[in-house]
Amino acid sequence: MSKAGTPYRVLFAGGGTGGHLFPAVAVAEQIKEMKPETEILFIGTKSKIEGKVVPQLGYRFKSIWIKGFSRKFNLENLLFPLKLLVSVIQSILINMNFRPKVAIGSGGYVAGPAIFGASVMGAKIILLEQNSYPGVTTRLLERYADEVHISFDDTKKYLRRENIIHTTGNPVRKNLGTINREDAIKKFGLSGSKKTLLIIGGSLGAASINKAVAGNVKKLEEEGIQVIWQTGKNYYNKYKQFNSESVKVFEFIDDMNAAYSACDLLLARAGATTIAEVLVLGVPSILVPSPNVAGNHQYYNAKSLADKNAAVLLEDEKLQSELFSAVTGLITSDEKLSELKANSKALAKPDAAKVIAQRAIKYMERI
Repeated sequence: MSKAGTPYRVLFAGGGTGGHLFPAVAVAEQIKEMKPETEILFIGTKSKIEGKVVPQLGYRFKSIWIKGFSRKFNLENLLFPLKLLVSVIQSILINMNFRPKVAIGSGGYVAGPAIFGASVMGAKIILLEQNSYPGVTTRLLERYADEVHISFDDTKKYLRRENIIHTTGNPVRKNLGTINREDAIKKFGLSGSKKTLLIIGGSLGAASINKAVAGNVKKLEEEGIQVIWQTGKNYYNKYKQFNSESVKVFEFIDDMNAAYSACDLLLARAGATTIAEVLVLGVPSILVPSPNVAGNHQYYNAKSLADKNAAVLLEDEKLQSELFSAVTGLITSDEKLSELKANSKALAKPDAAKVIAQRAIKYMERI
């Protein structure tokens, strides 16, 4: 139960994937640092990533019934209208109890009912849109928003209320940073004299990336390139056999700061969180958009960077045939790597979480 006299109360809603959750967590951390007395509540779905991560981080968490509408027909889709109605009622009741001064929506279906409920209760609404092509939730909630913070300038053309849109960047975790390259290389048991390729396909893994890497990893080794390869949980057992002196295979990499510091080039999906981290740290990258995401948003994310020569876009269907030439063409050229690094850093907005936190605090102090 919230205290009526506490002006600092923020509700966060977003999740389904880490890409929607972690920007919200980054802003929550920043608000707590600036105003430790702030009461924070996250609304999410119990069965998704936020249901596990948010309580572990020590934040209050309430779940609602909503679940995403599947693009393939299934029986659960028939329940969607009922789930939506129940979730709106649940959200209004949670908001009546918590009485947030500000509600911050970071995307995913769960943000829809939760932020609508907050707007009904008179909270100031701030939306975060991580992707170049905005998600359906952001587009639906825009009418209730006081501010929309975007990561890519391109996003403006898909939204209607230009006067409330700010190109602030995608909030990244406070502990993101680099360490000494030599120490990072040692941590992975690799050679300091060879170029290093880091491969990330997400926490579960990316089937097409893993398959293409498996088909090219021996050739990369022969070229003197060493590899740090995160296969993801679903594929580790299939590819762990490739582990060797110059190829380090992991199910999941806990210390991403060390991984980014050790690599000369990154090969990864074009998720918004990965892109935000790449820009802030200036990591040269080859981005392979997933073809299996809503609105093809990863393609637009990667294209936004590729158009500014801040990353190389490699389409998923060309991965098998072009991975080797794309990697070797970049990693052997210090000039190209430096160019990508400089252009990435020029696009970075490392203070995004702080800027959004300050805006939220200002709203709370006005009310």
